[in-house]
This record gives sequence, C-alpha cells and structure tokens, in this order.
Amino acid sequence: MKMISWNVNGIRAGLNKQTLDWAFAQNADAICLQEVKARPEQLSAEQRARLHLPFVWNPAERAGYSGVATFYKDKPDEIKLGMDEPRFDVEGRIVQTRWGNLRLLNIYFPSGSRGHERVGYKLAFYERLLKELDALQKRGERVVLTGDFNTAHQPMDLKNAKQNKNTSGFLPEEREWFQKYLEQGFVDAFRALYPDKIQYTWWTQILKARERGVGWRLDYFLVSENLFPQVKDVIIHDQVLGSDHCPIELILD
Repeated sequence: MKMISWNVNGIRAGLNKQTLDWAFAQNADAICLQEVKARPEQLSAEQRARLHLPFVWNPAERAGYSGVATFYKDKPDEIKLGMDEPRFDVEGRIVQTRWGNLRLLNIYFPSGSRGHERVGYKLAFYERLLKELDALQKRGERVVLTGDFNTAHQPMDLKNAKQNKNTSGFLPEEREWFQKYLEQGFVDAFRALYPDKIQYTWWTQILKARERGVGWRLDYFLVSENLFPQVKDVIIHDQVLGSDHCPIELILD
C-alpha cells in the first residue's frame, strides 16, 4: 500500500501549473493534500478534470484558508471530517478514512506563527487530537497520521536550530507535544528507519532557502506501533517542486 502526503499551498494554483500531476502519476492508494485553500465547487471544469481519483474534502469555513482533501483508489469503509470539536473543525483540518482496521488521518496542524494566541490554539489542537487517537488505539486500530505538523521535532529536523529556539514550529512546548505522540504509541516512521538522515520538507520562499538547503522537516508519517512492522519505506521527495513543501511517501506491506 502506498500513501502520499503533500501540503500544496493552494490546490487551484497546483492544478493550473500542473504540478499536482506528479502526485496522481504515482499510483498511490491514498493521496493526502493539506492547505488546499478552496472548496470543491470553486474548481473549474478544467481543474476538476485533473483530479484523477475520487476524494473526500474538508474545507475551512473561511474562504481561501486551510482545508484538507484525501484522494483514494478504494472506497473507504468509514469517512469522518474533523474530530467533533467545533473550534477546530471550522478550520477544515482533518479527514479520517478507514479501510478495515487501518485508519488514515490527513491532518493540517495549526501554525503558531501568527502570535501567542495561535500557539495556544495549536497546542490545544495537539491535545484534543491525542485524546481521539487514544480511543482509536484502545480499539486496536492500526493508525497512520500524516500531513503538515507545523513542528520540527528534533534539532536535526531543521537547518538552524539554535537560531529558531524561540520561533513557533520549534518552541519547546510544541516539541513536547509532538514527543507525547511518540510516548503514547506512535512511531515517526522516517526517523525510525533513518535515524541519522538529514532531509527537509519545507523551505521559506525567501532568500533562496530551498536552493541553499535551509529547510525544516514539518511533514510526517506517524504510525501506530502495531502497524510499524509493516512499514517498508518512507521517502521525502525533496526534488519535487510546486509548493513551499515537498511530498512525502509511505510504503506499507
């Protein structure tokens, strides 16, 4: 089974520039897009024609903001939007899909870069989601979390850790919440397979950061411990252009 995740920073722009063709050409079982910034009805006929798989879409109520969409080959047995928490769900941040006892959560975690209030909102989102995940794990489900976590977990996950210790995305309290996911039954699949590998998934769009290799690893596949033995590989496609993020790929037995 193959899954792809990509923060596309606007699906309409990606479709217009044909950069999303790469994702649909990968023969993936599921494609998780974040920050789509649109509703399906806002797509033109030409744009919709470039969507080569059925999908479930969770847009934000606010126009041109946030939103996630999951494309799939096989129809899921269950689909759920959000996590039954209105203050988070209005921002269109989660699509859950389940096939048998395998559950995939496509997530666009909040950014805390707009101020202290948003950092608090982000941490509350981490906390509320972990409660939902605890319930899934107690039912014995195999769970994949993917998307833009908006947090670099370790110093090796960003180029300039010391300079960014007070920057949202690498704040101690953000990293602590990420660590709680690992302590409560999840595995950072890329880091488990490649403990010393330096690769990034996001680059600021100023100062030629991507060309200079100045990036952050903000996009992840976290898998439940009961699923990790089936993980064959995690690939960061950092040569694929089209967004300030690059796509990542999970391959399961």
